[in-house]
Amino acid sequence: MPSLSLPTLGTPLSDAALRVMLLGAGELGKEVIIALQRLGAEVIAVDRYAQAPGQQVAHRAHVIDMTDADALRRLVAAERPHLIVPEIEAIATQALLEIEAQGLAEVIPTARAAQLTMNREGIRRLAAEQLKLPTSPYAFAESLDELRRAIDAGIGFPCVVKPVMSSSGKGQSVLRGPDDVAPAWDYAMAGGRVQLTRVIVEGFVDFDYEITQLTVRAASAPGGDVGTFFCEPIGHLQQHGDYVESWQPQPMSARALQRARDISGRVTTALGGRGVFGVELFVRGDEVWFSEVSPRPHDTGLVTLCSQRQSEFELHARAILGLPVDTALREPGASAVIYGGVDARALRFEGVAQALGVPRSDLRLFGKPESFARRRMGVALAAGDDIGQARERARRVASTVRPVPV
Repeated sequence: MPSLSLPTLGTPLSDAALRVMLLGAGELGKEVIIALQRLGAEVIAVDRYAQAPGQQVAHRAHVIDMTDADALRRLVAAERPHLIVPEIEAIATQALLEIEAQGLAEVIPTARAAQLTMNREGIRRLAAEQLKLPTSPYAFAESLDELRRAIDAGIGFPCVVKPVMSSSGKGQSVLRGPDDVAPAWDYAMAGGRVQLTRVIVEGFVDFDYEITQLTVRAASAPGGDVGTFFCEPIGHLQQHGDYVESWQPQPMSARALQRARDISGRVTTALGGRGVFGVELFVRGDEVWFSEVSPRPHDTGLVTLCSQRQSEFELHARAILGLPVDTALREPGASAVIYGGVDARALRFEGVAQALGVPRSDLRLFGKPESFARRRMGVALAAGDDIGQARERARRVASTVRPVPV
């Protein structure tokens, strides 16, 4: 199998190096890069802007428009990576399909998975229409009039509108009535990763809570076939479509947990390849609905930096390198987002010493070169005897760190 014929890990910056190219080098990519480097990989970080967090720690960095297929092909030809790891959605996935078909590099988890999950339409049709997984009712629209007709034809209110291509809640709105439709359309058009005038509208699911089921496809034994492994479920709190807190483990019934893992296993097996997948699910009692899947570490999974024996980033690095993984929970943990709070070219962070005086706490400041009021600039982490204590500590750490514009 291709997953079992990787070059041997060697010395970075030498002819013996195993070269990994990350397409997207934000805060999640940065942690993946560090995990790969600890295992001896040579890492090339690519992003659309200079000094992205992952570029600050990679062996080499490049700035290109990753939706430009020609620019992406030229860079791959110059760097000759063994593995290409997409870390964002806005990528010329057709070029990845061609690169993979020509044997120039292996795409993680696969080029097809990157293409399907880049567009909400592709992954929703795979989940609902091919795999017959339970989902909310949905429709697609390419104009404001089509959106209105789709809602009137059966989706109804309340509902959720999202661009078919976006990330971290950008362009996402909850609609309570007819007056919300036009503003939601305009917001979706402004929030898409690329200029596609197409949205998905989803009927509202009356759920008790939502989870991320981190699912790992990795070698089941040294030299063995790829198997599926599950982390403990992650609960999270969303605001404006973006996560602000997460915790692990999320309490849920045994039946709901089994259903969540069955859904996650089916969709990730259909996507194939190796690595971590963040499967988003809605839960009400014992019922579970599929929402979305990302073929990479998930932002809510930042909590695993303090809660698991191997974080989602270490799991991703090990899985894509064909190494064994351990998804065991170490202790209950929580994360809380630190926003920039201001628009500024640079920040100082005050209160860090006091914040890290909170018991069993930790902190990641991402090093993004520019701050916005709602841009995620760091994350507070804390462990506890239970998730309630961990969440309280993480919130205390986050509120104590004060971003100050320079």
